[in-house]
Amino acid sequence: MADGTMRAWSVVRPGPVEEGALRLVEKPVPVPADDELLVRVRACGVCRTDLHVAEGDLPVRRVGVTPGHEVVGEVAGAGAAVRGFVPGDRVGVAWLRHTDGSCAYCRRGAENLCARSAYTGWHADGGYAEYTTVPAAFAYRLPEDVSDLALAPLLCAGIIGHRALRRAALPPGGRLGLYGFGGSAHLCAQVAIAEGATVHVMTRGADARRLALELGAASAQDAYARPPEALNSAILFAPVGDLVPVALRALDRGGTLAVAGIHLTDTPPLHYETELFYEKQLRSVTSNTREDGREFLTLAARHGVHATTHPYPLSRATEALSDLKAGRFDGAAVLVNDLG
Repeated sequence: MADGTMRAWSVVRPGPVEEGALRLVEKPVPVPADDELLVRVRACGVCRTDLHVAEGDLPVRRVGVTPGHEVVGEVAGAGAAVRGFVPGDRVGVAWLRHTDGSCAYCRRGAENLCARSAYTGWHADGGYAEYTTVPAAFAYRLPEDVSDLALAPLLCAGIIGHRALRRAALPPGGRLGLYGFGGSAHLCAQVAIAEGATVHVMTRGADARRLALELGAASAQDAYARPPEALNSAILFAPVGDLVPVALRALDRGGTLAVAGIHLTDTPPLHYETELFYEKQLRSVTSNTREDGREFLTLAARHGVHATTHPYPLSRATEALSDLKAGRFDGAAVLVNDLG
């Protein structure tokens, strides 16, 4: 088992990433608890939630936390109570890392609503580091025939997009609108299209619109534009509250809008007749269950879902987050461990 120190990114002062919210520091290599794995990080996807943690949009849960929750790595050690894993096993570490397993939500299969839930890269140090830990019960076994770069975004962007798609109640062969087309949306779109949906994309970036069409979207236009036909369902991936009424107006009668982000700017007042009447539904999406993750990884393999990725060395994590914030790339950024 590894010991000594490692290099890791730490949120030293929540604020704009371009002003030094993150700093590369020396930390002790974490010691896994009895039920945990020690994981050597090989790659870690860059999620917008990491940006929210770094910039203080999400309240501090752990002072000096190391972000990152789309981790592909290998087992480097394990606690005394862990069974079924050996050093070298390839595993994934995702956002959800703990639930109490006994509350009413956990008992009914809704562990994503557990009040005692905890999250990688927010409550506990994550994958912007040489090593991280994960409770063995929350680690995902990963296929060996897919690259680290391709797998990393699936572990949050893919899983959350999948839950959002189910929350949007899209009927078979239905018309789906996606607002924002980053890491999560471009994976969600592939699943929806493979399952027979017609997908319309509304997003601000020309590169993202081009990618949407390449992946099979029926149309791609500006974020505030009206789609060419009324939508059965829509998912808001962009953390922009102003888009909520825009998306609701685009829904057909009985349509559903799911808001996928953990953080959203304030929404303007909603007009009942034009935005909510005719039994339109507005739903939020909260984290995911482990079953969501297993189901999505199975679907991704079945349908050949692939992430459009942009690799950055882990030593340039702040650059990757700044580029995400500015919308400088389509698809998803992935940090490749060059720290050791």
